[in-house]
This record gives sequence, structure tokens and C-alpha cells, in this order.
Amino acid sequence: MKVIISAGGTGGHIYPALAIINKIKEVEPKSEFLYIGTHNRMENDIVPKKGIPFKPIEIYGFNRHNLLKNFKTIKCLIKAKKECIKIIKEFKPDIVIGVGGYVTVPVIMAAHKLKIKTFIHEQNSVAGKANITLSKYADLIGVSFKSSMKDFPSEKVIFTGNPCGEDALKTSKADKKEFKLSINKKLVLFVMGSLGASKVNEFLVKCMPKFKNKDYEILYVTGNSDYDSIIKNKFPSNVKVVPYVDTLSRVMKVTDLIVTRAGASTLSEIIALDLPSILIPSPYVPNNHQYKNALDLVNNNAALLLEEKDLEEEKLVNMIDSVINDDKKLKDMKNNLKSLKVNDSAKIIYDNIKKLIDRK
Repeated sequence: MKVIISAGGTGGHIYPALAIINKIKEVEPKSEFLYIGTHNRMENDIVPKKGIPFKPIEIYGFNRHNLLKNFKTIKCLIKAKKECIKIIKEFKPDIVIGVGGYVTVPVIMAAHKLKIKTFIHEQNSVAGKANITLSKYADLIGVSFKSSMKDFPSEKVIFTGNPCGEDALKTSKADKKEFKLSINKKLVLFVMGSLGASKVNEFLVKCMPKFKNKDYEILYVTGNSDYDSIIKNKFPSNVKVVPYVDTLSRVMKVTDLIVTRAGASTLSEIIALDLPSILIPSPYVPNNHQYKNALDLVNNNAALLLEEKDLEEEKLVNMIDSVINDDKKLKDMKNNLKSLKVNDSAKIIYDNIKKLIDRK
């Protein structure tokens, strides 16, 4: 199989794209790939390191606050589409896949113009603008949440789940000793995304002393950018602070409760691993989609929700205590997560794009 895949801007788009690539490689090892991404976003760094051929294009999202900048955006979009037509003609893919981000727009439009089969994937519970735009050009659309199926033409959309969850299941468990954690105590994992993380980190630094003398332990992942300033503070002995964890899902496998943002990829891993959670959605994302993502779990009694505007030290500590010290509540949340699970998401996507390619 020859595949062009495009996704950009955030890990929430990039890592599902990589999970799809991994599944295709697993089933068809001789497959060839070309990844088209933006020239100045994180995929430009991540993807080449994975040994995947990468082609950068200059493309920007529309600016709602400075309309004059959109003239440059439109000019780049026209140029990018022409460039993508050339790339697709040279590579001759069997299918072109878009996994979110504005970079996918010229890629999928070019493939449609050349009559190449196209598949797009939506990770969030509310469809992004790029995927809504591309829905008329795509042959097939996969979604991670059933709630977003209504945003797309019913004859094209299928429920696939998020392929990141399948990757999480394959990771090996972390050794608690690596983080100087006790084997016998329950673990609460704190990890926030990059958007608005500094503000939340300021709150968490003040909150951590409240966990002194608790029977459980805390692993607090600060993020690289804030770690140097945060580590200067004094923390209780049961709170371990680290800047970054490589392959977070391996730590999630030894965690009893996670306090985190509500990005689509994170939620897919939470669901796959049956991990109880307290979700603090980032309010700094388009369409408040993290809040809406979180509601899919909260409305199924599979997670608790605490909005950033409502963050208070005692409220958060009491919420954590009410879950981590209640084995029945933990068990109920785990059982409710099972009802949301799609363990074979990447395989569902592979099977459907294979059918799409074979369709005459």
C-alpha cells in the first residue's frame, strides 16, 4: 500500500496519524509512506525522527483577529494545493489520509481533484473546521466520539474510536522505582498539556503541600518549560516532580487516578486503559472542544470534571480524596470506561481504508 498521510499542529493530530501508520506497517510491512505537514509546527520535528519520509509545506490557519493576515493565508493555501497536486502525482498513492489540522486542507483537496481515494479522521467530540470543510471532499470519515457523527454526512461517517488508545495498550508498564515511588501505595498522576499549562502549574505548585501526610503518592509532570522554576519549590516527600515522561501511557498503566487535560488522544488512552480521571479541560482551544470531549466521559459516569475557572485548592484535594480513597468509586469508573472502549481502532481504520482502495 502507498499512503500519503497528513496531520499537523498538535500531538492530538500527529500521534493518531502515527498510530495509523504503525497499524498499516504491521499488516502490510512493505507499505510506503509520505507524510505532508506544516513547515513550522511540531510534526516537522517529530515525524522525520520516526524515519518516515516527510514533506513540509507552508500553510497557516485563518486568523479571526487580524483579517489582513488571511490574504497571506489564502495565497499560501492556493500555492500549497498546487504543490500537493505535484507531490501526489509523483508519489502515486493508493490513498490519502488526513488526521486533522489546517495542513490537511490542501492535501485532501488536491487528492480529491486527482480522483485519489481519501479518508479523514476526527479526534474530538465536536468536529474541527478543517474536517468540516473537507467532509465534502473525503470519501470516508472516521470519528473518535459518536457525538461527532452528526457533524458529517451520514453516508460517509463511521465510528472508529481513536487509534492512540490501541497504541497505549501495547506499551509496557513503567517501574515505579524509576520515579522513586512506592510499589504498595496508590498513585495520582498530574499531567497538563502545553496550552495554558503555566497558569495551571502555578495553581498546582501552591496546591501540592495540601497532599502532605496523605496515604497515596503524587507524580507531578510539569512539562519541560516550567520545570526549572517549579523544582525550586519545596514539596512533600510523597510528591515526586518530573519535567517529562517518555511514553506517558506506560506510567498511566501503574496509575490509580489521573488529573489531566481533556485532549482527544489523552482521553483515548484513559478509555483504553480503564483509568479513572479528574479532567480539567483547557479553555484555550477552539470551540471549547476539550470541555465537550470531557462531557462524553462525565455523562457516562466515567470521569469527574473540574473547570479551570473553578480551580480551588481544597476543592481539588477533596475531589481526589473522594475518588482515590473509595475503591467502589474507582471500580465503578473503570467499569463505565469499558462501555466507551474501542480497543481495535487502528485495525478498524485499516480495514475500512483497505475496502476503500479496493472499491471500484
